[in-house]
Amino acid sequence: MSASKPTFTIDLALLGLFRQGSLHPYELFQQLQQPDSLGSVWRLKQSHLYALLDRLEARGYLTHRLELQGHRPPRKVLSLTPAGEAAFAEWVVTPVSHGRDIRLEFLTKLYFARREGLAVADQLLERQIVCCRRWLNDHTHRLEALPEQSFERLVQEYRIGQIRATLVWLEECRETLAVVGGDR
Repeated sequence: MSASKPTFTIDLALLGLFRQGSLHPYELFQQLQQPDSLGSVWRLKQSHLYALLDRLEARGYLTHRLELQGHRPPRKVLSLTPAGEAAFAEWVVTPVSHGRDIRLEFLTKLYFARREGLAVADQLLERQIVCCRRWLNDHTHRLEALPEQSFERLVQEYRIGQIRATLVWLEECRETLAVVGGDR
């Protein structure tokens, strides 16, 4: 069993769904379909989910036991391992490294950070704000070096606008969480 780090956000997000206890794959699939869950952020086919769960188990992040069901075949019930716990705990407070990852990866992290508690959500938001400010600074410096009428300048202006909007949204998220006390 290799405990190599998953490369896809969805792998680590799935680990978060096991934080509250063991689940069988179909039960997990049904949870994912709920709009109040991650269903409002991403969609996942059942066959893809099962493949991801197998991969997480092969990496040592999940373990399983068979649960007897009378005359029906036993079903597989999955649980988080200590390695899975550690990987999830690190992932949930790590900011995304690209603006394009805000829509899926960051929103997924925020979903789980809120479930972990106000302190975890605030830590994630603060780290992402710092990261976005760094992006804004980098893009502003690039913009200053570009000719006025260049296409590249238009691209940098667009990216700066996106980063500014993201920063406003992140600050609003932080304020909302502070006001509601991180209610889920």
